[in-house]
Amino acid sequence: GLCFGISAFLRKGSAGVGLGIAAMMYFLNLIANIAGSAACENYGIVGMNSANASDTILQLVGSENMKRGVKVVIGADNKVKIDLHVTLMYGVSFPAVANNAISNVKYRVEEMTGLSVDCVNIYVEAVRV
Repeated sequence: GLCFGISAFLRKGSAGVGLGIAAMMYFLNLIANIAGSAACENYGIVGMNSANASDTILQLVGSENMKRGVKVVIGADNKVKIDLHVTLMYGVSFPAVANNAISNVKYRVEEMTGLSVDCVNIYVEAVRV
């Protein structure tokens, strides 16, 4: 699920006053796509994993999108929290891959949206041999 301070975001958000729920959902999906794409650019991450049942269904029918395995939460303070569910390549150093991915995702999201990223959490769901 998505939890965020809608009223605080609407009052103080960089996306503008009067932002509707549909626009908010579009904005969250945009952030998720940016984060997923930035994560997959890192050596050692071979894909995004399903974070919930609807993602699993999309994966089964062959839908490939960058937001699969990404959860975005925008707090009342307009800071973004991102959870990434990834598949790692066998034999890579998880700390090195995670640090690179966190830096890249944080930089890309902040640069492209103007929002501040509070934290990026990486969950390894699988290892591909």
